Amino acid sequence: MAAPERAELRAHLVRTMIAGDVATPRQNNLLHYRRMAARNPYYLFGLDLKRAWTERDVLEAMVERCGVVADPLHLYGDDTIDPDLTLDALEAMGDRIGRAARRREPVVLATGHPATLTPVYQALAGALREAGCRVLTPSAGWSYEIETYYGSEPRRIVYAPGGVAMLEDADGRTHHTHDSAPMEAMLAELAAESGDWPDLAIADHGWAGAAGEAGIDTVGFADCNDPALFAGAAEGKIDVVVPLDDGISSHHYAPMTEFLLERAGLS
Repeated sequence: MAAPERAELRAHLVRTMIAGDVATPRQNNLLHYRRMAARNPYYLFGLDLKRAWTERDVLEAMVERCGVVADPLHLYGDDTIDPDLTLDALEAMGDRIGRAARRREPVVLATGHPATLTPVYQALAGALREAGCRVLTPSAGWSYEIETYYGSEPRRIVYAPGGVAMLEDADGRTHHTHDSAPMEAMLAELAAESGDWPDLAIADHGWAGAAGEAGIDTVGFADCNDPALFAGAAEGKIDVVVPLDDGISSHHYAPMTEFLLERAGLS
């Protein structure tokens, strides 16, 4: 697939609802903003935010960095992601990935959205490896317990082909996660071994938050109901956050992936 021009990709993002008018409910967004402001750990993604974020502060940041509806009285219905902010962030993300490729930096890739975003990360991992980067895969098999509606369940770190970290249950099914603990375990293992340390993390959710909190250059994706990474970017802990709906069918992200690769000089 040839990489689309910016205007062509913008139209695709809006048509597929990756950006523009998105399906994420406004009431869900506002609930998450409130919980992040209240310092609920599940919504902080492993970030130790220094600022005293109020719910209004979070909304204002999300208007500026994501393009959600600015009206605080818009309480129900759908919300928006500004496609031009998405494209600006994709360009910045591509630039940082391109620098990693030129410098042959060690990188780590991880996703809390394995059902939808894995092909994006796999394409980036493959291109970076071909450019001479070391794609790090620490802590494979590391496990911990999470609490669910049905009780305690195990989760373990596994790597998709190409070296993309994600979580799997005891039956081999991959899972969505906000947790920062898996990335924290990966970085603890790398630090203990005194070997490779990533110069760049490409990630989302708690995987990205933990990497940014550890001082690693971090670029990644976040939906309009995931304010923590945008707050982390505002505080200088996350380098680039691409606003997008992260729950779209995976094949719709292919043009965006090609755009990223071309911007990084890896296509």
